[in-house]
Amino acid sequence: MAEITDFHVMVGDSIQGDSLTVDELIAEMTRLSIARAILCPVRPYSYDYTSSNDLVADARNAHPGRFHAFGRIDARQPEAALEAERCLGRLQMDGLYLHPWEDNICAADHRFDPILEVLQRHRAPVLIATGYPLLSEALQVADLAGRFPDVKVVMTNGGQINISGLGQRSAWLALQNHENLYITTSGVYREDFLEEVATQLGGHRLVFASQAPQFDMDFELHRVLWAHVDEGLKDRILHQNAAAVLARG
Repeated sequence: MAEITDFHVMVGDSIQGDSLTVDELIAEMTRLSIARAILCPVRPYSYDYTSSNDLVADARNAHPGRFHAFGRIDARQPEAALEAERCLGRLQMDGLYLHPWEDNICAADHRFDPILEVLQRHRAPVLIATGYPLLSEALQVADLAGRFPDVKVVMTNGGQINISGLGQRSAWLALQNHENLYITTSGVYREDFLEEVATQLGGHRLVFASQAPQFDMDFELHRVLWAHVDEGLKDRILHQNAAAVLARG
């Protein structure tokens, strides 16, 4: 099996109650033979993402080759675009992370546009927490992706967490209509949905992510390992697709 890259791991102490240290993460990655991971900041008790962005950048720097780092941005803040530029410029981060649900702003809101413009200039990807009702549903994220077709937009949770099936249909339509949209494998309640996306919409559209510590890293890895697709496609989902999304060519 090829190297494994986990596209979404949260480190720090979250106001939501989740907590994961870098040392705990490395131990679990070693146990599961996960070569590298993308570190994203949690929403801290201070509500200030600047220090959280510094934390993940420092963790990346302390473990060369082990981590990539994404900066987290709150689009409601007047200095959001400046912090995005700091993350991708001075901190040399690999992309940005947005969580419309926790920041209480709709994913289609035009206040995200200056942030996407920074991403576009740096040719860097964005990871968006997706599937949350009213604020971050797949078609709302698709609206944003449609305004910036040159930016690679990755939706968490397979683009949907609505088990009625409506969210799944919306995620499918979003992917079908926007080639710059991708999804992570974490937390998807229908394994066949992932298999159908990979085989019908393109194997390059899925990236493995555990979304630890919100989800169990071991289980989320096996979600891909147990998928009914060929081994070559599994290798793409587990590593190659992440490398392609991160590439700034």
